[in-house]
Amino acid sequence: MPRKRKLLAQLSALQNTSSFPQVNAVEQLNTTPGADPFPKSSKYFVTEKRNSPQLQEDFFNQPCVSLAKSFLGQILVRKLPDGRELWGRIVETEAYLGGEDEASHSRGGKQTQRNAAMFMKPGTLYVYQIYGIYFCINVSSQGEGAAVLLRSLEPLQGLEAMRELRSASRKAPSRLLKDWQLCNGPSKLCQAFGIDKAFDQRDLTQDDAIWMVPGQDPPGEQDVVATTRIGIGNRGEWAQKPLRFYLRGNRFVSVVDKKVEREMAAREHSPGS
Repeated sequence: MPRKRKLLAQLSALQNTSSFPQVNAVEQLNTTPGADPFPKSSKYFVTEKRNSPQLQEDFFNQPCVSLAKSFLGQILVRKLPDGRELWGRIVETEAYLGGEDEASHSRGGKQTQRNAAMFMKPGTLYVYQIYGIYFCINVSSQGEGAAVLLRSLEPLQGLEAMRELRSASRKAPSRLLKDWQLCNGPSKLCQAFGIDKAFDQRDLTQDDAIWMVPGQDPPGEQDVVATTRIGIGNRGEWAQKPLRFYLRGNRFVSVVDKKVEREMAAREHSPGS
């Protein structure tokens, strides 16, 4: 009998050491800051599962100007092939209203192979190339041929990976980029997030490599500056329309309009305001 009890005790100890640590390891993985709770190397985990809510079709399905403003404060997420995630808060956008907009790629209702994404359902990415080397990312909205350009992001997560990607895109060796320089422009943010023509026509609500999640603090109307768009050339009255929107006082914006900001400040301090 003593020998039998000893064998049972050994068996119990073996079970404790062989099975319980596996459970503890998973629990520890899920509670470790910065750890990915869904390892890519194990078939027992769902790699597509995400830890944060994702913006769905009803968010993107709104008029172009409304969507351009609503994007401010939301977060763009990019999952790299190696599993790292890049997060950036949207701080600057431009609205392109479709056929009537002389500065739009779809002006006059023109639909081509290049701009086809502008005519697809809201939430579709329109990525095009400029100067033969840089890319810009847009998101389709309500309205035939209407889309919103993402101009600048405030980097939140994965800044070192962003620096690697920006560095790889630059031909000559250069000094280390500061945080505010990583995504303060449409082509810069595409470099930092590894976005190229392969992302054209992708659906932000369905894609596994790029999506959006809600920001924590939606800006108020007084926090948003509305001014003219950048780099659209001589487009008559459309060059003067206030269709660029950015977060007031945010240092990650590409170009600030001091004149408009002074006018906003004056209105706020005027009697009766």
